[in-house]
Amino acid sequence: MNLNATLFFQMLVFFVLGWFTMKFIWPPLTKAMDDRRQTIADGLAAAEKGKADLAQAQARISLVEASAKTDIHARMAEAEKQAAVLIDQARRDGEAEKARIIAQAKQDAGQEVQRARESLRADVAVLAVKGAEQILKREVDAHVHAELLDQLKAQL
Repeated sequence: MNLNATLFFQMLVFFVLGWFTMKFIWPPLTKAMDDRRQTIADGLAAAEKGKADLAQAQARISLVEASAKTDIHARMAEAEKQAAVLIDQARRDGEAEKARIIAQAKQDAGQEVQRARESLRADVAVLAVKGAEQILKREVDAHVHAELLDQLKAQL
């Protein structure tokens, strides 16, 4: 065997194998690696975008929370003001109602006093008539009249 021919055939096989690898195997491998590189780059970009979106969302949340707290405090202050107004109004209404009840009670008491006076007047008139009957039935005597008047005074 000839050493030169062997080296020549080995070199020829090596170049054919290199050409075949470069033509049919290498392009799909580089394409797969490029696709994988692109997928990794897209994933990293999406992760960065996600981090940025998360930071932005957290900032918005903190603004909304601050706004909500401020809104809640404002609403609570407004509710406290309304409650104070309602309490004052209820007190005023209660005082007006109390004054009305007192006035009604005074009026009722005045009417009761008037009725009692009228009743007493009627009773006194009846007693006076009875006293006069008794005086007229008896004979006219100053001493007896004085005793009857004392009895009437005691009855009144």
